[in-house]
Amino acid sequence: MNSTPATPEPPASPDAVQSAWEAAYQRFETPEQEIRKFISRLNEMGQAAWPRDARVVEIFCGRGNGLHALTRLGFTRLEGVDYSPALLHRYSGPAACTVADCRALPFPDASRDILIVQGGMHHLPQLPEDLDRVLAEVVRVLVPGGRFMVIEPWLTPFLRFVHWAAFFPPARKSWDKLDALATMTELERVTYEQWLGQPELLLERIRRPFEVERCATTWGKLRFVGRKPG
Repeated sequence: MNSTPATPEPPASPDAVQSAWEAAYQRFETPEQEIRKFISRLNEMGQAAWPRDARVVEIFCGRGNGLHALTRLGFTRLEGVDYSPALLHRYSGPAACTVADCRALPFPDASRDILIVQGGMHHLPQLPEDLDRVLAEVVRVLVPGGRFMVIEPWLTPFLRFVHWAAFFPPARKSWDKLDALATMTELERVTYEQWLGQPELLLERIRRPFEVERCATTWGKLRFVGRKPG
């Protein structure tokens, strides 16, 4: 008996993927939990020594919870940049936010003191080319001696274990937070695996333009602070 082949489903639109990712993220972490997480990271990265009136830009800032964290820590000259108008629309705070591509930042040369990225560069579609473009823009915009802080996922033994647990059906079924993490990983798999798959190359690219103040790859994260020479 002949059977008719199933018609493949069309790929989801970028907006649908983004919407599904956001829904999973809301299950993974509340805004307040994310703000507290960002405060803890900034403390670990040495923010207490940074001037409160430093001109700080968070790139790939998304919904702006990193900006809320910086506000709570007393920073007064804040800006955010993200490619998504929908995400930036969700931010309500004192920072000036701009919709722009972080590979072409809308700031003059040597005009900002600190640039920060927390979990944005692993979404870049082409590596290492797009990373090089972002880093070139960061260097261009920073004043001599300005800082660049990076927090990004990194394939440490801890993250390998988290991945295993997230895709272990009984664990995923019993813990909604783990299921949310697995869902986000599935939705961003191409760029996520591209980022995690070439750590030596990407770390060399990140370190190259800066005088390194902090650099560690532990507990599933790259933690980096570098200063622009000069």
